Amino acid sequence: MTKFYFKKFCFAFLILSSSAMAQDVPTPKSHFGFTIGDDYQLANYTQTEAYFKKLAETSKRVKLVDIGKTEEGRSQYMLIVSSPANLEKLARYKEISQQLAHAELSPTQAKALSQEGKAVVWIDGGLHANETVGAHQLIQTAYEFASKTDPETMKILDNVIILFTHANPDGQELVANWYMREKDPKKRVLSGWPTLYEKYAGHDNNRDFFMLNLKETQNMGRQLFVEWIPQIMYNHHQAGPAGTVVAGPPYRDP
Repeated sequence: MTKFYFKKFCFAFLILSSSAMAQDVPTPKSHFGFTIGDDYQLANYTQTEAYFKKLAETSKRVKLVDIGKTEEGRSQYMLIVSSPANLEKLARYKEISQQLAHAELSPTQAKALSQEGKAVVWIDGGLHANETVGAHQLIQTAYEFASKTDPETMKILDNVIILFTHANPDGQELVANWYMREKDPKKRVLSGWPTLYEKYAGHDNNRDFFMLNLKETQNMGRQLFVEWIPQIMYNHHQAGPAGTVVAGPPYRDP
């Protein structure tokens, strides 16, 4: 009987510990002072960097990696998010992802590696700093994967390694500080920046991915094409509402 109660106690302790771990992860609102997506509120990169560090410190699902310096000398970070068990075998899963990218594998070898490995998904944000949703979705999405315990989230964490990468730290710092300089929220506008929101390329930084001249694209290119070679890449942008549209197939017959 004593043994039975001891087992029940241990099980309950593990459940409570797991819940406590999730609850200990700070919410974006507790760190930034507003809910991500609130009108007239933007986080700068200094604040975002500090929050990324908090996530890595408080969640066993998060590993923070400095992938290199930006053109203005800031650290560019990538958050690796997955289950704690997957993070313990990260080197092996990276090796598998690299091997799967090589055409010389036989179908049998590729199938065996894919069954052993995990899907690697790249999610970046903030490339075009005036498209402010991109950087802010990184914050919210990383928080949710670091803290939620519902079955769908846990299944994703068990089967996927997510690489959350900030694409333009310098740009977020400039645009957010410029926007938030107005004390009256209704005077805040996303225009009139005093300089480019990428030191050399401005809005054309996405077009540098075929040349890799900029430090930021070199840092990301190394992770995308050498280190991790993810199977899925999400490159986030923001369109509208003032007449901008996103075009893609299937197209309408004009």
